[in-house]
Amino acid sequence: MSRKALIAANWKMYKTPAEAKAFVDAFLPLVAGHTRDEIALFPSPVLLPTVIEAAKGSNVAVGAQNIHFAEEGAYTGETSLNQLQAVGGTHTLIGHSERRQYFAETDEIVNKKLHAALKHGVVPIVCVGEVLAEREAGKTAEVLKTQITGAFVGITAEAAQPIVIAYEPVWAIGTGKTATPEIAVDAHKIIRAEVAKLLGAEVAAAVRILYGGSVKPDNATSLIGEEEIDGALVGGASLKPDSFTAIVKY
Repeated sequence: MSRKALIAANWKMYKTPAEAKAFVDAFLPLVAGHTRDEIALFPSPVLLPTVIEAAKGSNVAVGAQNIHFAEEGAYTGETSLNQLQAVGGTHTLIGHSERRQYFAETDEIVNKKLHAALKHGVVPIVCVGEVLAEREAGKTAEVLKTQITGAFVGITAEAAQPIVIAYEPVWAIGTGKTATPEIAVDAHKIIRAEVAKLLGAEVAAAVRILYGGSVKPDNATSLIGEEEIDGALVGGASLKPDSFTAIVKY
């Protein structure tokens, strides 16, 4: 089954509104007419209106780095799916390793957010991955299976179609280390097999699994070129239009 790659830019806590607009203005002409892959930008919450307005009418989608699972309420500092959709956001990251590491997000919270995103028709990118100690202890498969199983509690095969998964080896994020294509493919196969076990072979064959972990222009082709790898979740290299364009055009 042919899966359309998704190349996603996670800007993390970088850029002012002026810098974000300048990026989009420079980036859109570079990828105009690029239809082989889907492209999505994930800016900080305060940048969403600016980036969505700047990208309007283009082939570039815009999403949130995080959302809350509640419809509304006394959740200081959080963003609801209604708020995201009201400004035109169409995607969201869920359970990024930094959310798990610094903000104590659990598989249960990831599951609640996934249910909420699907209910609202927002495309969820569910992030999973192991830390260095887990990899060195030979626990990569165990960690990935636990995270996938936890995230997918109560998700039906019928509802799962929009879900995207991002494999992020935490030891390769911001460290300059990159999983080799072989390491990444092995992890993607573990994830796909777990999805098949939970939701069936058809869903597993269709689900897109991205690689995220120090993706750069010089390694994008070798990673995304693998049949098991359906795109990339890009951090630092997505902050400049030229380097992100080079990854999009791997």
